[in-house]
Amino acid sequence: MSAPKFTTLGCRLNAYETEAMKELSAQAGLDNAVIVNTCAVTAEAVRKARQEIRRLRRENPTARLIVTGCAAQTEPKTFTAMAEVDAVIGNTEKMRPETWKSMAADFIGDTEAVQVDDIMSVTETAGHLIDGFGTRSRAYVQVQNGCDHRCTFCIIPYGRGNSRSVPAGVVVDQIKRLVDRGYNEVVLTGVDLTSWGADLPAGPKLGDLVMRILRLVPDLPRLRISSIDSIEVDENLMQAIATEPRLMPHLHLSLQHGDDLILKRMKRRHLRDDAIRFAEEARRLRPEMTFGADIIAGFPTETEAHFENSLRLVDDCHLTWLHVFPYSRREGTPAAKIPSQVNGKIIKDRAARLRAAGDRRVALHLAEQVGRSHRILMESPHMGRTEQFTEVAFAAPQPEGRIVTATITGTSGSQLSV
Repeated sequence: MSAPKFTTLGCRLNAYETEAMKELSAQAGLDNAVIVNTCAVTAEAVRKARQEIRRLRRENPTARLIVTGCAAQTEPKTFTAMAEVDAVIGNTEKMRPETWKSMAADFIGDTEAVQVDDIMSVTETAGHLIDGFGTRSRAYVQVQNGCDHRCTFCIIPYGRGNSRSVPAGVVVDQIKRLVDRGYNEVVLTGVDLTSWGADLPAGPKLGDLVMRILRLVPDLPRLRISSIDSIEVDENLMQAIATEPRLMPHLHLSLQHGDDLILKRMKRRHLRDDAIRFAEEARRLRPEMTFGADIIAGFPTETEAHFENSLRLVDDCHLTWLHVFPYSRREGTPAAKIPSQVNGKIIKDRAARLRAAGDRRVALHLAEQVGRSHRILMESPHMGRTEQFTEVAFAAPQPEGRIVTATITGTSGSQLSV
């Protein structure tokens, strides 16, 4: 027998779910199989998934090849048509023990080659399946899945379904177990994190969950939250930013653009000034706060003037860690039908200019840290991260997983050095 091999494409949530599938497939006794957990965020992501599947088949000619994830959910026919693929499993099915039992028991016989149901009918998320995952220093905990919004560029709701929340009690119990196992930092993750709680009794908010975790898990040194929609941030989350030093001063913002007209065409729920106001208030409450952000370059109808507003947003919001996405036309989304698509060469150029602006902000941030003392969580003997998520290189080895205090002596590339 040989243990299944897993390949994960795409987001952190996919990586989390891969860990769950490893446990489920092992419990089911599945062997000699290759499982590809795909991403559907862009057409390029689907192309890369197909390329990876062909490569894995060449390297594993006798293994059973199973495709799952968001691309399998949104485009099952694309993958069932591939000669290399033996089975296609949807995002709901991949988290069910019975799916893996059927795969292990009778892969060729009675088991359906395609198991992809209507994701929009799902009302629960399976966050309880595993106690997080991560490095020896940092664990990720899924608290939410799916999205109720319909941004015009995004296919993800059709891969993930509507928003579902893991109850607070389940999350707290998970984090207690992780702390007992020695984790010094926990990251809350989800598809649309700030929508957490809307489907739970009494409709709690993300800030309520954060405050509850910090109150009920006093031994947790560091709590971090992943990408958020700033327009949905609640009062308790702002209160936590202001008063809870164990909540890390780093927020990744789902901004997408800096021009009001483009934001409306994207069907976003905020305007440019909303983003600036949030960033200013967060920095007022927590002066050391740093921001990452997702920004799309070249959305349909984007003019140079529209793009300049995105470029200026980098400085106006004091953004440091940019995730720049060149717009990629995605079939099945409203944006793909907009006639005024931007030329690919222009998109590439604008994305490069955004990345250059981000690089300048990173350089400024790094320079400001020289001479300052930081508490650094070691991810490996020679690299750790500050509370602001900045990488720090150590010449002398440090205990992995420990939080060490050190004074920054210099910078090297995108890292600080000690």
